Parts: sequence; structure tokens; C-alpha cells
Amino acid sequence: MANHGAEVSADSVGSEVATSSEATVLVKFAHLLLIVLVLAALAWAADLYRAVGMLFMNEQYYAGILALGLPALFLLVPANGHQASARRSPPWYDVVIAVVMALTSIFIMVRYEAIIYNFQGAEVSTIAAALLLLLGILEGLRRTAGTFLFALLLVFVLYAFFGYLLPGSLQGQRVTFERLVPYLTLDANGIFGVPMQVATTVIVAFMFFGFVLEPAGGGKFFTDLAMSMMGRYRGGSSKIAVLASSLFGSISGSAVSNVVATGSVTIPLMRRGGYSASSAAAIEAVASTGGQLMPPLMGVAAFLMAEFIQVDYTSIVYAAIIPSVLYFAALFCVVDQQAARDKISGIDKALIPSGSKTLRRGFLNFIPFLFIIVGLFHFNLKPETAALYAALTVIPIGYFFGYGGARLSLKALYTATLSTGRASLEMLMIGGAAGIIMGVLNITGLGFGLTLELVRIAGGMLFPLLLLSALLCIILGMGMPTTGVYILLATLVAPSIVQLGVSPMAAHMFVLYYGMMSMITPPVAIAAFAAATLAKAPLMETAFKAVQFGWSAFLIPFLFVFSPGLIMEGDWVDIAFTFVTALVGVWCVSGAITGYLTRPVTRFMRPIYLLVGLALLLPVDIFSGAHIVNAVAAVGLVALLAAARFAGPAVAVEQAK
Repeated sequence: MANHGAEVSADSVGSEVATSSEATVLVKFAHLLLIVLVLAALAWAADLYRAVGMLFMNEQYYAGILALGLPALFLLVPANGHQASARRSPPWYDVVIAVVMALTSIFIMVRYEAIIYNFQGAEVSTIAAALLLLLGILEGLRRTAGTFLFALLLVFVLYAFFGYLLPGSLQGQRVTFERLVPYLTLDANGIFGVPMQVATTVIVAFMFFGFVLEPAGGGKFFTDLAMSMMGRYRGGSSKIAVLASSLFGSISGSAVSNVVATGSVTIPLMRRGGYSASSAAAIEAVASTGGQLMPPLMGVAAFLMAEFIQVDYTSIVYAAIIPSVLYFAALFCVVDQQAARDKISGIDKALIPSGSKTLRRGFLNFIPFLFIIVGLFHFNLKPETAALYAALTVIPIGYFFGYGGARLSLKALYTATLSTGRASLEMLMIGGAAGIIMGVLNITGLGFGLTLELVRIAGGMLFPLLLLSALLCIILGMGMPTTGVYILLATLVAPSIVQLGVSPMAAHMFVLYYGMMSMITPPVAIAAFAAATLAKAPLMETAFKAVQFGWSAFLIPFLFVFSPGLIMEGDWVDIAFTFVTALVGVWCVSGAITGYLTRPVTRFMRPIYLLVGLALLLPVDIFSGAHIVNAVAAVGLVALLAAARFAGPAVAVEQAK
């Protein structure tokens, strides 16, 4: 489906830097463009342009970033999309395209003010520039994000031109070519809309922070911290994976990058600890995917969501707390219960670093995160500004102190900057594509028609609509990074859920969760496949085990749609009660899945524990009398556990391994 090479790591770019002596002048020039792109985005985050008197429209800034990014893309990424390979010499046609894209973007940047004032009667040069930019985004998207998203965007573009010929509720409004092309590309409702704004500001700044943190020793510090906290307990290696991936995944912006960064350490640990290759890979994939749902950063999705539903960033963070805690509590319970069932002990004590020494040597790594949290919550800084300040604190910490033998050298800083620029290319294309799709939905009326059609198919009932939406989220999210998944689903799927009376917060959290589940759900479970590759495990076996380990994420979104208390909306007493019973329910359901609670659970008893756990998961405000169901389930669970205890050690019948 998607181009897996589009997931760019620091290592892939670093290898390209290492062979730069063999690269042509054009490739070196493309590297320079990427460096300038990152510096330009960081200057925007620091508000330097306004400070030196350079005043221009936001859209001119976006066009300037594209004037750097598009030429670099066509010089570095070949037509087959294998951008992870070091390209030494682009063919002549890519050089021509790069020049055309640079001139087009510069023309738009310089002339944008005049273009926007004469938008209704656009000149031929404006229409030509808009068309070239549209084609450039299409081809750039195909090379970086793969054929699936390219085909989806192409369908929307074709609909914009010919949708008026369709019958029924999906018939679009007829729009002239002269009006349509400039609208999709140059208007604030098109390419230069909210997705491009986030891609050129927030995402670049946070990616730079992540790429600088790794060579400074930050990744190793958090892995060592997780090892010192969890390594000695049963199943310690899997718990290290859960904790380390949740910490690193919150800022990485990509489940696959998280798998590669933390899985290279945690998967071998789990294999040595007694986990099968597929189980180790599945645990890492689920933990890394969950990192995208973990506040405060949520892989930058939180900032996108705040822009889409027009609420404060802090509201998104509060809403995400309980669902993310339940997600990781469920994963933690599953790995702990499996370790108890299979008698998997902690890791070798010789491999466990001292917690006090780890903190003493690496406590400075907490400072950048404090800058982000304090900057966002106390000083109300823009997300990109907070990320920039955090990155600027990493640089001296990494250069003068480092951690675990890692130091941030000038060469590593250059590589991190280049890695950021390279990784931002896909985000720019996805941001542009999302803007085009939003423009098509607006100008043709398809957005309204699509919402009505989804509601009609669901019969106007919420639960069938949620089932349909969940399926669409998993399908549309196949092979895409976190940011792209959320932007696409927030545009196409969330409005129909809101139409049936669900709060925008719950609707957008729903599509985010199910979009993330596409990372571990067959047939295109890219996070699970990446982990399976590291573990040398069967791909589909790993993906199906990942679905089992990540079971809670398929259920929790339905609960917080029907019960907003799980996203911090409602009475605090009800929220607290729901949270506590849900935690117990998660433990109970996980035990039913693994076949172990306080002792082995027989096959006959597992369905009973499953029903009791699901009853405890019901929020108190989901229907009248739900609190009675919770109370009965709690009493039943206590009775079951007491009976099992007094009956003596249970004999498991053909326990699942």
C-alpha cells in the first residue's frame, strides 16, 4: 500500500551524509536547501522575522518553505519513492521539475499579496502557477507517502473537476477550472490551510527537538530509566518496552520511528527474557503506537486537534489523560499476566542500571521537557516556540554533558538538522494533500454530502455509524504517519460523528484512536511489521498478536463517545468512579485474554471474567442504572477471586500460550 521508505530515520539520513563526498553538487545543494528549510522554520518559531522588521503574510511563509522543500524533494527522492537510499545524481527530468517547482513557489511567495487581492479574476500566470503547484504536490506525495494516499488525493481532485456529473447526494457543485485550481492551491482553505500551517511550524520544530535529543543521549537515558524501574520485576523486559516507548513515542511523531528507536534495545531484551519473537515485536509495536496517544505531546496530534476543533491545547491534554492511562494499563496488565502465566522473570541483574546513578548522570534530560510543559501550560507559548526552546536547551546539555558516552557534536547537530529537513518533506506533502482535500470538500459541497451519506448508511443511529467510522479510520490510516492519519480522518470522518450529536472532542479523539490502530491492524500494520522485521518474526503473526495486546484501544473510543466522563467532561465524582472501575475492568479483561489473574484461569472461567470486566468498564453515565451494573460486577469479581483462592491452585485447561 504505502511506501515504507517514506518513514525516515536519523540513521538513513546520517548514512547519506556519510556518503556525501560521493554525492553530486546537486545532491549537496538539496541538502543545503533542507538545512535552510529547518532554520527558516525555527526562525518562524522564534518570531525572528517580525523582530527584524520582515512582515509578510503567513501564506507567503508557507510558499517560501515549499520553495525550499519541493526542489529538495525532487532532487533527493527518486520517482520510485525509495528515499531512504542515498541518491548521488538525480536524472535530468527531476532537475527540471525541481527548478520549475522552485520558480513556481517563489512566484507565489513574491506575488501572493497581489494574487489574493485579484483572486476572483485570476490572471493566466496565477492559474498556471497554481496548476503547477497542484501537480507538484501530487507527485511529491506519491514519492514520499506512497501510492495509497496519492490515489486517494487523485480521486478527490478528479471529483473536484467532474463530481457534478455524479447522481444522488454525492453530486458536487460545478466549479470552473479558472476558479477551482487557484482555490485548491492558493486559498487559505486549500494547500495554504491549517494542515500546512502545522506542517511548516509545529511539526518541524518538534521533529528537530526529537532528532537533537537522540544523539545527545536522551533516548538512551529514558531507556535506562525504564530498565532501572522495571527490569527486576517479572516480565521486566516487556515492561521496559512499554515504559520506554510511551516516553519516547510521545515526542517522536511516528509509531514506526518509535519502534526503530526503542525496539532495537527492547526487542532483544524481551527475546533474551523468554518472549517469542512475534510476542516481543507485538508488545513493542503496541507500546510505540500508544506513545502517539500519550499526553502531553501525543506525537504532535494534540496541537493539530486543537487547531481543528478550536480549543485550547490544555483541553486536549486533559481529555487524553484517562484514555491513554487505560490503554497503557491494559498493555501493562497483559504483559504482566503473560509473564506470570509463562513464568518469565525479570532481566539479568547485571543488565539493570542503577536508578540513582541513571538519574544522577542524566537528570538534565528532564529540563527540555520541563521547558515544553511550563512554556505551554504556564506561559501559553506557541507549540513550535516551546519546542524550539526545548531543543535549544538540549544542545548545551548534550554538548557539555551528554549521557552514557553520547555527546552532541557539531557533526551530530548538522545530521540532526538534515534529518529534520528530510523527514519534513513527507509532512509538507501530507499537509498540502490534506489542504487540497479540505478545499475539495468545501468548494464542491462534498463535505456536507459525505456526512449525510455516512449518516444515511448508518440509518441515523450512532452505534452503527461508529462501527462504520472505525472501519474507515483503519482503512484510510493504512501506511500513514500519525499526523497524516489524523488530518485525513478529522477532515473526512469526524464531521459525520459530530452530526449525530457527539461532542467535537470525543469525535476527534475517536478517529485519532482508530487511525492509530491502523498501525497494528492487518493487513497493513506498518508499526507491527517494522517491529517484526527487527525481531525476525512472521509479519502477520506479529500483527494479530499486536491486536490482542492492544485490545483496549478498540473498545475505549466507543466508551468515551457514549460517556464523555472518560475525556474529563462531566461531574468529577462520576469521572473518578468511572476511572477506578475501568482500571479494574481492564485488569479483569486482560486476565481473561491471557488466562491469568492472581492465578491461572481455566478456559471455562475466562468468558465469565471477560463479561465481568466489560461490565466494570461501563461508565456510570452511559445509561441509567450503569452504576448498579458496575456494583454487581465488582461484587461478582470479588466473589470469583475469593472462590478461586479458597478452592486452591486452579488447574488451567489447555491454557493459551
